[in-house]
Amino acid sequence: MKLESALLTADPAAAPAAAHTLEAQGFDGIQSFEGPHDPFLPLALAARETTRLQLTTAIAVAFARNPMVCAYIANDVQLVAQGRFTLGLGTQIRPHIERRFSEPWGKPNARMREYVHALRAIWRAWETGARLDFRGEFYRHTLMSPFLSPGPNPYGAPRVFLAGFGAAMVRVAGEVADGWIVHPLNSPSYVRAVALPALAAGRARAAHAPAAFEIACQTITMVGHSDEQLARARANARAQIAFYGSTPAYRILLEHHGWGELQPELHRLSKAGQWAEMVERVSDEMLDVIGVSGTPAAVGRALRARNAFATRTSLVLYNEADDDAVAELAAAFQQA
Repeated sequence: MKLESALLTADPAAAPAAAHTLEAQGFDGIQSFEGPHDPFLPLALAARETTRLQLTTAIAVAFARNPMVCAYIANDVQLVAQGRFTLGLGTQIRPHIERRFSEPWGKPNARMREYVHALRAIWRAWETGARLDFRGEFYRHTLMSPFLSPGPNPYGAPRVFLAGFGAAMVRVAGEVADGWIVHPLNSPSYVRAVALPALAAGRARAAHAPAAFEIACQTITMVGHSDEQLARARANARAQIAFYGSTPAYRILLEHHGWGELQPELHRLSKAGQWAEMVERVSDEMLDVIGVSGTPAAVGRALRARNAFATRTSLVLYNEADDDAVAELAAAFQQA
């Protein structure tokens, strides 16, 4: 099992140094996400200061870019990373697509399936020189002049991972992608009972057969050497879980554990701007079912067993610890 971390910097210019440190600490990969900054640029910068780290967008919002735009960006990062890039895509939710990105929303599962097919058609045209002729319900790509084609990528096309929360999107990931990215709001029980059967159903009807399908489980991780540090880390994670829990699309995880009625309450509080009240609704039980908490060594040992269904454990770190503590966690994980 590989160990990855979210890129531990909010500043894209600091990405190379942060990635270099994580590689030295023994991590196998880093992830960026679509937040206050573009998710691709930090990885391109980090690629120049690392030699073995796998670099993954987890996630880039697919519907904020059409497949042609995404194909060019991903191809370029794959070149810079010399074959170490994985394109991780997700749908986001309707308000963000329509109101933040000003893009159309509708049939997200079918649209994502077609999006991946379009990406592969574009990359195939560049690789083979064949005429580009992709015509779908949502996307149409029929023009590729030789002057505008980058040609074959010497490292091959990037692998494509899809994030999926509900069973329908997890099935799409199994059907068309090279891997599935597990949302940080997860539990081993939910993954095994709901998601893995859906993933297997998707894999059963997959026309694209990757050499090794992967599962990258993002895991909320709370680390501290002292009780005070750990309490602060848990408070930070509690706020993130409250935010996730306020989203209607994520209610299915809460319902799986008997917490379903909490979702509309969190949603109501978020609309009222009552953030402190939201955090208070997240119990210690929820924290410990959804995340992993403890000293760096204890967390490192626990993660491998918790995510036994995955090929990658991807840390979403909430910690009050220094770089040495992160290295301690990585060492304990590798030795477990």
